[in-house]
Amino acid sequence: MNGFSLSGRRAFITGANTGIGQAIALGLAKVGAGIVAAGRSSMAETIGLVQAAGGQCEEVRADLADKDAAIAAFNGAWETGGPIDILVNNAGIIRRANAVDFTEEDWDAVMDVNLKSVFFLCQAFARKAFDAGRGGRIINIASMLSFQGGMRVPSYTASKSGVAGLTKLLACEWAAKGINVNAIAPGYIATANTEALRNDFERNAAISARIPAGRWGEPQDIAGAAVFLASDMAAYVHGTILPVDGGWLAR
Repeated sequence: MNGFSLSGRRAFITGANTGIGQAIALGLAKVGAGIVAAGRSSMAETIGLVQAAGGQCEEVRADLADKDAAIAAFNGAWETGGPIDILVNNAGIIRRANAVDFTEEDWDAVMDVNLKSVFFLCQAFARKAFDAGRGGRIINIASMLSFQGGMRVPSYTASKSGVAGLTKLLACEWAAKGINVNAIAPGYIATANTEALRNDFERNAAISARIPAGRWGEPQDIAGAAVFLASDMAAYVHGTILPVDGGWLAR
């Protein structure tokens, strides 16, 4: 039996329209999971990729900055399509400015998507699972800035540090109840969120020189870690923050 198979399971993935979320959706679909792709943007490209790989994918539209809308989207997907086995909290935004100039608006916008909705989606998942007498998997997307400070991204750093702490807390509360809560901490991955860094010649060169693997990561580099954490092979993995960073933290 393939211990990595997710056949018969459903995964609710936020921010699955592009980048890391899209790669995770495709990776989970390739090992059998049915995908619910959630976010405020069209998921048409992701649906096409999943279907081309022989999988199933449906779209749920919701503004994940609004925790009530996020909860309603999750509960609706559970109630109309059946239980959700895997929750992937991937959606995230970033705002860049010097800390001395950072605005309350930029602080709140990032925290609402990156941390507040993450917690309340985890809560919604657990409530449904407990009511149904089921377990499940939660995979949060953390960051290198869950471990480091970074520069010019105060709300992003705070939110991703919060994701790491929240992952550990929920694992402590829910591990014995059958829910595995873990996180993946991507390194420097070529996505829309890092476009500004990649376009800055000096910063790009400095980052690239520090990565032992010698390259920026690609979204698909995260998919394998997600498949592992979602699978039966990770049954005894709780509360871990798994770096997928090309060796960045080892440097």
